[in-house]
Amino acid sequence: MSDTGDAGRGADRDGREDRGGREDLGGRTDPIRGTIRGHAPVPLSVLDLVTVGSGSTAYDSLRTSVDIARLAESRGYHRHWVAEHHSMPGVASSSPAVILAHLAAHTSRIRLGSGGVMLPNHAPLAVAEQFGTLEALAPGRIDLGLGRAPGTDGRTAAALRGSGRLDEAAEEFPRQLVELTRFLDDDFPDGHPYARVHAVPGPVQGPAGRPPLWLLGSSGFSARLAAELGLPFAYAHHFSAAGTLPALDLYRQTFRPSAVLDAPYAVIGVSALAADTGEQARAQVLTGALSMLRLRSGRPGLIPTPEEAAAYGFSPLEREFVDGWLANVVHGTPDEVRSGLDGLAKRTGADELMLTANAHSGAARLRSYELVADAYGMPVEAPRAD
Repeated sequence: MSDTGDAGRGADRDGREDRGGREDLGGRTDPIRGTIRGHAPVPLSVLDLVTVGSGSTAYDSLRTSVDIARLAESRGYHRHWVAEHHSMPGVASSSPAVILAHLAAHTSRIRLGSGGVMLPNHAPLAVAEQFGTLEALAPGRIDLGLGRAPGTDGRTAAALRGSGRLDEAAEEFPRQLVELTRFLDDDFPDGHPYARVHAVPGPVQGPAGRPPLWLLGSSGFSARLAAELGLPFAYAHHFSAAGTLPALDLYRQTFRPSAVLDAPYAVIGVSALAADTGEQARAQVLTGALSMLRLRSGRPGLIPTPEEAAAYGFSPLEREFVDGWLANVVHGTPDEVRSGLDGLAKRTGADELMLTANAHSGAARLRSYELVADAYGMPVEAPRAD
């Protein structure tokens, strides 16, 4: 595995300077650790699901993603990740590598990555070549986050992978991860069947950087594997909040220093939406909750409008689900969201918060990231010339 820089941290876990990013002697920014901007408790980043609201199109949502990436870059968010989902009408992020190439063309310094690529859906060589291409397009700005879930339902996973591979796919994840790493580093040993197979763009063409690997998960499996390999870890708190602390504890307690990291580095995904008023925020997050309810009950669709969500007749069981879902969404006025994020960072000890703003309106999502930046006094940075 190639060296991704010294990503250790100081002994004072609560010291803000120790939790920020650093530069190595070559002047390059640490590719893993983020930098705190303004008064945020930890570095802030963006998780983009490219949601599609009723009355909108994938074209509209992808344009919003560009707007969010530009805003995030100008306000000091550390990275912008795109998730992989399939067969979900309300989500347009089935092809992270394609979207990331588009975002790279419209930004100049923010880190871009997958949150994540669901590795069992793909051949490791294909992923290595996709992200080698992204690294060539945006050198030093690409992250490769990997998950082992399908990012969809079982039938769609079978269509992606082939029905014969469905049961074994998750169990194959560690082997696929090793294979992907060797393709990225072009270091299969002599005698290996792939010793003369090269991921291009890649090291076979000469000295080149490569994206750091992250493991993503919503259970202890990826937490333990990331710890064993000394890799950074991202936990999906936004849809599996009950397991956050156990997974982070497992990661930290079993972490083994590596050439990548000398100490754990954990990011958590957080559903967060700020609006000018609490009522506006509540109306928008309710659309996301109703969309998730429909998805979980086998009725996926576009993200409903606030009016549709407000008029929906929830059954007692549905209301229980929605209330439980919204309890883990940080939402409200900018001050309320800032307080909620501060508390979450303190409770979890997360090294970085990755905010996902799920709402019907693209404008509301964009406005939320702006308001959060304002609430923390994150400075406006001028665009950098190419």
